[in-house]
Amino acid sequence: MEKVHMTPSGFKSLEDELRRLKFVERPAVVISIAEARSHGDLSENAEYNYAKEKQGFIEGRIRELESKLSMAEVIDVTKLDGTNVKFGATVVLCDVATDEEITYRIVGADEADVKKHLLSLGSPLAKALIGKNVGDEVNLDTPSGAKRYEINEVRYI
Repeated sequence: MEKVHMTPSGFKSLEDELRRLKFVERPAVVISIAEARSHGDLSENAEYNYAKEKQGFIEGRIRELESKLSMAEVIDVTKLDGTNVKFGATVVLCDVATDEEITYRIVGADEADVKKHLLSLGSPLAKALIGKNVGDEVNLDTPSGAKRYEINEVRYI
């Protein structure tokens, strides 16, 4: 089994979601199913069908979260340092063409959110950055054309 890299906050977030699904959502959907059953004929009961679909989604997500958490490799990035880009790094990049600076943090897939500047370890930009050092340039082909970035800073916070 391949380990799933994540930060402590990402691990906690998945644990919180699992707890909510098991102890809030699951019991609520069981009540909804029982209530829908009490309305009689199940063949045309939209409430029952919806509740059963929701139950299936919840059970599937619980299994997925339990699997991810069991394979989690939690990496405390505050214990890392250096100028080399690796998982958990906060990287300040300069777009060579526009001279604009942008900051990204490399995180696990479940933590990624581009709007919050959190890049998945498996994203093309993160893959291009891994192993590079401050001062290195990174070339990346994007749908809008080629991009060139220079790594201005690497920190672990």
